[in-house]
Amino acid sequence: MDFYSIYAHGFVRAAACVPIVSIADPAANAKAILSAARRCHERSAALAVFPELCVSAYALEDLFLQDALIDAVARAVEEIVAASAELMPVLVVGAPLRHGARLYNCALVIHRGRLLGVVPKSYPPNYREFYEKRHFASGADLRGEEIAVGALLAPFGVDLVFPAEDVEGFALAVDVCEDMWVPVPPSALAALAGASVIANLSGSPITIGRAATRGLFCQSASARCLAAYVYAAAGSGESTTDLAWDGQTSIYENGVLLVEGPRFSSEEQIVFADVDLDLLRKERMSAGSFDDNARAVGGASWRRIPFRLDPASGDVGFARRMERFPFVPADPARLAQDCYEGYNIQVAGLVQRLRAIRTRRIVIGVSGGLDSTHALIVAARAFDELGLPRANILAYTMPGFATSDHTKANAVALMSALGTTWSELDIRPAARQMLADLGHPFAAGEPVYDVTFENVQAGLRTDYLFRLANQQNAIVLGTGDLSELALGWCTYGVGDQMSHYNVNAGVPKTLIQHLIRWVVSSRQFDERVSDTLLSILSTEISPELVPVEAGQAPQSTEARVGPYELQDFNLFYTLRYGFRPSKIAFLAWRAWSDVGAGQWPPGFPADRRRAYDLETIRRWLHDFLRRFFGFAQFKRSALPNGPKVSAGGSLSPRGDWRAPSDGNAETWIRELEENVPER
Repeated sequence: MDFYSIYAHGFVRAAACVPIVSIADPAANAKAILSAARRCHERSAALAVFPELCVSAYALEDLFLQDALIDAVARAVEEIVAASAELMPVLVVGAPLRHGARLYNCALVIHRGRLLGVVPKSYPPNYREFYEKRHFASGADLRGEEIAVGALLAPFGVDLVFPAEDVEGFALAVDVCEDMWVPVPPSALAALAGASVIANLSGSPITIGRAATRGLFCQSASARCLAAYVYAAAGSGESTTDLAWDGQTSIYENGVLLVEGPRFSSEEQIVFADVDLDLLRKERMSAGSFDDNARAVGGASWRRIPFRLDPASGDVGFARRMERFPFVPADPARLAQDCYEGYNIQVAGLVQRLRAIRTRRIVIGVSGGLDSTHALIVAARAFDELGLPRANILAYTMPGFATSDHTKANAVALMSALGTTWSELDIRPAARQMLADLGHPFAAGEPVYDVTFENVQAGLRTDYLFRLANQQNAIVLGTGDLSELALGWCTYGVGDQMSHYNVNAGVPKTLIQHLIRWVVSSRQFDERVSDTLLSILSTEISPELVPVEAGQAPQSTEARVGPYELQDFNLFYTLRYGFRPSKIAFLAWRAWSDVGAGQWPPGFPADRRRAYDLETIRRWLHDFLRRFFGFAQFKRSALPNGPKVSAGGSLSPRGDWRAPSDGNAETWIRELEENVPER
């Protein structure tokens, strides 16, 4: 595998191009189109989409009916096709073409010296400022035909899909402007026939508000069709006799805007984005309703016109914004919305559970760490929603052999500030007794801090909580998070894996800190609570089960299981899309190799911003695969109830993730070792 190439990982680079057009001068326009095409070739693009009628210009009115113009268009097309022989991208250009007794507004698909096919516009508009039917016939019923363009002969019709033979999942189809604006666009049917990338060649003169409407249509088309949608509208050089042009360009993928270009530019515009074909393929495969719809619609057959892309090798860069934290968007408005929804999903889940079982109390262990802190503030808001006193939240801090004064103080401060009924329950006497009963060396004074030593403490805390729930007619509220469940970093059964209901089970570690920040910034609680939350956010993540000497760093979870920011990255692309480990490593390398590149989530501390080299990424991905596939499933198979929170998925065996508890990780580890260089 050519690890550093986008084309080895299921991506294709698409470009939306707006050259400067010359009115009714196809020869000049051919030169402008080829100039832009060469720029796309230099950037190793697989696809370059140009505006509607760009070979002639769009706003020509009755000039379209002049033979001299149409003859010149044919010569220009021949020139473009011939020159494309040395270029990598598939070119999709617009031109007026004669066929039979009529003129058609067409998209021409050109690649490496071949006119692969010609797609006529299905729905030429004839309302308000549009008079296309004065010049052009509808091609909606044209299937199975051929068209002559000068000396060239090519398939012609609305039944064409263009699959690449050497790039899995790359199949191209075309909309021409208005075709996107009808209830059932041709591209929707093409997507059901297998097209994964839709090109839209647009004229579309600009009026106030139209750009937003175009964006809405492109986004909707890409989301409904589970496809990429590449849009290019006419721009500078078009006639402004009665209209104006903004040259809007955009590329969407599955409803997500990858890139958009500047509008109203007086210069040539090209925008690039790397489209993830694997993502689109996986979405279609997992959403069975897509294929069901294809079989239900049935109908006309499609002609597939294959071609070989022969993509570039090596590192050609990455034209795609990668979120370092796929569970945590860097866009401030989106993050605020996600946090609002995430927090309230958790609150609503707990409210319904307590209401359904007619329970007025909960028991929760509060350590002063992120997870129990967040579960407690979810519980506080849920009790407010239920009209129950927060005193009915029975909160316990349960210090063990390594509990620090700092975390204990934070726990006490938070429980007090929220108005809970709190107590301290020291588990050390019971832990010593159990270790002695087991004949553990620690009971004889030896500093042996093994898994038994750790789990005696974790198990006792859970045991006490369940017995307290019995005593108080309450339920135990779980606090463990999605990341811990993925890695198996929890104590099974009588331990933090178990509870009566867990509000955090669907929330990854990297999101929890931002949920807490949002609770502070949105003033969900008073200043005293917020100050304590900020103190907790600054604390090292630690289970605090192993004692350390004075001056030593506390036990670090991330030193054992890896940085949560990397492991959550690995989890997202494993759980949400099922990507190969080599692709996940490639994405992580693109996202994390440069600390100064891209955006960081709002409020993320500057002193915690880190970069990771490929060796580190590979190491921790190996550990993730070993844990996720080869070890931790039995803990997830017995997962308590709790709400799904993130679209990235949950690990509930009743929801997003069902897997055998006795599986193994060898297939995934082998793929990683064979395809990802060690450094």
